[in-house]
Amino acid sequence: MMEPRNVRPRFVFVLLVIAAVNLSPAQSGAPGSAFTIARLKYNGGGDWYNDPNEEVNLLTFVREGTNVDVNPRYEPVDISSDNLFSYPFLFMTGHGNVSFSDAEVRRLRTYLENGGFLYADDDYGMDKAFRREIKKVFPDKELIELPFSYGLYHSVYDFPNGVPKIHKHDGKAPQGFGMFIGDRLAVYYTYESNPSDGWNDPEVHGDTPQRHLEALQFGTNLVVWALTH
Repeated sequence: MMEPRNVRPRFVFVLLVIAAVNLSPAQSGAPGSAFTIARLKYNGGGDWYNDPNEEVNLLTFVREGTNVDVNPRYEPVDISSDNLFSYPFLFMTGHGNVSFSDAEVRRLRTYLENGGFLYADDDYGMDKAFRREIKKVFPDKELIELPFSYGLYHSVYDFPNGVPKIHKHDGKAPQGFGMFIGDRLAVYYTYESNPSDGWNDPEVHGDTPQRHLEALQFGTNLVVWALTH
């Protein structure tokens, strides 16, 4: 399938409308441009579909804490679908293997080069596969660990130590990695942290109220950063 033409104007419209005002808690908005996170479907056997309440809960929190106009729903999207280019924010997660075909690699590269943003969260066991597959998308780029001073960590809520540690996993320090196109963060990847599981209903993973709140606040930073940069 051929990549749709004129991809950039679609993203620019969404981004300019939302970025027209300063996004901070209970400030600014994007009337008439309801924002939805798209859950990226992928092949390889990993459970890309797990915990569908995550995006719904996060977007509900974003709506309550900012004036960003959101549509809180679970919205899966296939890389091969033309609808891919309608979403400025893609989210992928899972516990296992990821596999992009050559055609999917080309389409995902086109999406990211034309203003799209991908957030990937290792739900435990996705690390090796994700690093391998994103390297196919951008062979000339590296995932680099972002410093704690990076603006994403301070865009709405302050995270002076970077990505918060939401789930134990192997007990290692949480890390946030970025891949840039020019100066723009196009891919953001969290490891040993798992904020997205923290977006779920707290009883699902036994999260404390504090952990649940931290995860939602961090997700808000992600949304705001992606839409304004």
